[in-house]
Amino acid sequence: GKSKVEEVAKKTAQKSKTILTDIERWQKGVASTDVFGVPVEVTVQRQDCSKPIPQILVNSADYLVVSGLNAPYLFKYEGDKKVIHQLISLYNQDSNASVPEGTNPVDVATLAKCYLACLPEPLTTFGLYNEIRGARTSIYSMRNILKRLPSVNYMTLEFVTALLLRVSQKSLLNKMDARNLAMEMAPIIMWQRDQRPEFYSQYLNHMSKSPSKRSLDPPPSSDSDFDMLADDGEAIVASSPIPLDDDMPVDFGAIEVVQLLIEHHNAVFTDANETVWR
Repeated sequence: GKSKVEEVAKKTAQKSKTILTDIERWQKGVASTDVFGVPVEVTVQRQDCSKPIPQILVNSADYLVVSGLNAPYLFKYEGDKKVIHQLISLYNQDSNASVPEGTNPVDVATLAKCYLACLPEPLTTFGLYNEIRGARTSIYSMRNILKRLPSVNYMTLEFVTALLLRVSQKSLLNKMDARNLAMEMAPIIMWQRDQRPEFYSQYLNHMSKSPSKRSLDPPPSSDSDFDMLADDGEAIVASSPIPLDDDMPVDFGAIEVVQLLIEHHNAVFTDANETVWR
């Protein structure tokens, strides 16, 4: 008799355990393994890794540093959509996955941009947006304000801008100096509430939309926006202020912030364990 009671109790406990994890799963609106669209601190908590930085960014950066820094227009050219969908699925199933050998560096850079753009809140947070933007002309003020970010955000921002600094040091080859990188990355690192970079989240939504639903999209479909931006990059940069695909004027203050974080990286992040690649 006793063993049967134990068995039932055990089964009930197991059942309540699975119910809980499912509830946790759906509270976030994502599967428990997903890294895309999940708060940065949740992703870091789930990792078994010493660095308080999302592993997808660490692996992408390592890949680029080893084999991709010379690729022209890195972080500007859009990647191959099909490849990026595959990479997104790969990381949602295994957040520690290595970037498959032979992947085009442009695709890896776009994957990192997609990851950052899909965060529920940008790395700089909504709360500190105005103060960070206001400190864009002072290394000293910037250093002190950034210290108020949650530690995972701070360390991840340090890491991402350290990578951008490395890219800018090869700008003779890749054509991406600190200003060009800041123009591409500012909308993805720093945005205000209700001004999320739609461009990349659309990119992600294609995965979950069925073709029948997609035909309801207003023309031109966001697919063609994506290709258009890739081709007309130069023309878009020339106009001022630059209208993005979702008609939001460009936030030049945010661009100046990110440019400062790249150009004066080591002076701003003095107390972070400075990122060093092998």
